[in-house]
Amino acid sequence: MTKRQGFWKNKKVLITGFSGFLGSHLTRFLLNQGADITGLDIKTHRKMTVLTRQDLERIKTIKGSVEDYPLVFKIIKGARIEYVFHLAAKALVGECVKEPAKAFSTNIKGTWNILEASRNRASVKGVIVASSDKAYGSQKNLPYKEDCPLSGEHPYDVSKSCADLIAQAYFKTYGLPVCIVRCGNIFGPGDFNFSRIVPDAVRSAIQNKTLVIRSDGKSTRDYIYVEDVVMGYLILAQKMRKLKISGEAFNFSNELPLSVLSLVKMIYKLAGRESNYKILGDAHHEIRAQYLSAKKAHRILGWTPAFSLKKGLKNTIEWSKEYVNEFSSVNARDCFF
Repeated sequence: MTKRQGFWKNKKVLITGFSGFLGSHLTRFLLNQGADITGLDIKTHRKMTVLTRQDLERIKTIKGSVEDYPLVFKIIKGARIEYVFHLAAKALVGECVKEPAKAFSTNIKGTWNILEASRNRASVKGVIVASSDKAYGSQKNLPYKEDCPLSGEHPYDVSKSCADLIAQAYFKTYGLPVCIVRCGNIFGPGDFNFSRIVPDAVRSAIQNKTLVIRSDGKSTRDYIYVEDVVMGYLILAQKMRKLKISGEAFNFSNELPLSVLSLVKMIYKLAGRESNYKILGDAHHEIRAQYLSAKKAHRILGWTPAFSLKKGLKNTIEWSKEYVNEFSSVNARDCFF
C-alpha cells in the first residue's frame, strides 16, 4: 500500500486508537498519502507496533481517552478535523466480561463523545466508526448482512451494538456524515496481542511450541487481512459523500468461514511445522458461528479483498519470523519497526 492518491493529501484526519493494531496500519498508510494526522490514544508509544519513530515524529500524538469529551472536542475544534476514524475501543472479549463497566464506558460513551464533538464542528466531512461482527449477536441465518438486527448479548457484543446504533442515530437525527464498518477477525503484521488466535498460533508455529486453544476449536469465524480492511475504510470515507451513503453500515470480509482448528492447521502448515495444539474447551460468552457477507461493499463501494486468507497468513508469518526474538520481550522494552 504505497501508491499515493490525491484525495488524502493535506486532509486533516483524527484517528482514535491510532497506535493499536488496525490504527497503526491506517496511520502509516495515510502518512504515505500526505494526510495531516492527529492521533489520540491512551498509549501513544506502544512497545510493539508497526509505527516507526519517524512515523510518530510526523503526526501530532495526544495521550488521552475518548471518554474525555472536553479533550475530544478540543482536538476536533483546534485541528479543524475533516475526517475521523474512530477505532479506539476496549476490544478483547474476555477483558470486557471482567470489566463490563469499563467496556461500556469506553465503547459506548467514547463513541457518542466522538459523534457529539463532530456534530458541533462544521469542518467535519466524514466519520467512520469501527463496529464489529459481534454487534450482530447470535443469528439463525448466516452470513450476517448489514440489515440483520443488532442483538449483542454479552458485554463486548452489546457495547458494539449500542455504539453502532448511536452512530446511525446521529445521522438520522442530525444529518452527521457517519458510516459504520463491521469486520470479523482482522489479522496481519504487527499484532502482538497473543490472546487473539492468529498471532498466538503464528508465534507458536514459528517457535515450534504447543498452541493452547481456549475453545473446542469448532467455532466458525471469518478472517480478513489488515491491509484489506484499511483499504475498505479509506474507500468508504472517500466515497460516502459522493454516493450519499451516510448512516449506512458496511461489512468487510473475504467471505471464507473457517473453524478455529482449520485455521490453526493452516498456519502451522504454512509455517512449515507439524500441527501442535492442546484444546482446553473452556471458552465462555462466545458465539458459535459468525461470518459476514461483503456483497454490499462489492456492489456499492467496488471494494474487494486483495489478499486471500492464505496469502495474508503467509505475509504475517514471514513478517513475524523477523521479530521472533521480540515475542518474549513484549513488556520488557520499546520496540519500533
